[in-house]
Amino acid sequence: MMIINILGLVLIALIVWWFWLYKPAKAIDASSKNITIVVNNGVYQPSRIKIAAGEKTALQFLRKDGSPCAATVLFPNVEVSEELPLGVNKSVALPPMTLGEYPFHCPMKMYIGTLIVE
Repeated sequence: MMIINILGLVLIALIVWWFWLYKPAKAIDASSKNITIVVNNGVYQPSRIKIAAGEKTALQFLRKDGSPCAATVLFPNVEVSEELPLGVNKSVALPPMTLGEYPFHCPMKMYIGTLIVE
């Protein structure tokens, strides 16, 4: 019985951390250097990327995860969808965007990221 109570408290602590205490990593500036977004183990790394407003941008993706969900990246706000081949760098061209935050993700939203346009 004691083990169940301890596991319950640990689960509650994880839920509190995930929903209220977790802060996402700082955004990486993609405009000044060539950044490759690695798709592996259920995450995009880096997952928060800054780009310049009003300029065309190309992001490099390297898919290391064989999951079928990782095979496609979607930028729904700008209607861009690209297939990501396994183990190969793929450049994804994005149109000029206005200021704001734009999500990108896999078709099932298991892999998620954010473009921050400044």
